Amino acid sequence: MDYAKYIKNVPDFPIEGIQFKDITPLIGEGKAFHQAIEELAEFGRTLGATKVIGPDARGFIIGAPVACVLQVGFVPVRKPGKLPRKVISYDYELEYGKNTLCMHADAIKAGDKVLIIDDLLATGGTMEATIKLVETAKAEVVGLGFMIELTALDGRKKCGNYPIKVLIQY
Repeated sequence: MDYAKYIKNVPDFPIEGIQFKDITPLIGEGKAFHQAIEELAEFGRTLGATKVIGPDARGFIIGAPVACVLQVGFVPVRKPGKLPRKVISYDYELEYGKNTLCMHADAIKAGDKVLIIDDLLATGGTMEATIKLVETAKAEVVGLGFMIELTALDGRKKCGNYPIKVLIQY
């Protein structure tokens, strides 16, 4: 499938100089969205994933249906103050600022094989933080899946040597 025709470029969003890749046209087109979810789920299936994690917020949109197709649990990774129980957290840098990610301390456990799914791999900061959360919980990252990769930003450098599935690169 030609996913590029469903991705819209939005200049200077959220700040000047950023070329935002908007996935909402893709997720708004049922057949394209379904195909993207199926491809990412097949990747997780081959890796034996037993949990899917999706970082706040677009990782929820993609990760939850991948988990549903795989018939495994979905774990949301959120920004501070959004989860009601005890959390573990990790601070990281974005391509345009700093942030913190949190996960319920009991959301995953040793032995879980975790597939991390997000919409975009840019600088890799969000992935690095999410990987650290999984490692803190003593679970195993089995792979990383993305709709989009911005190759010029070299985000793979922060992703370790995990298998990666990307649907479209810019």
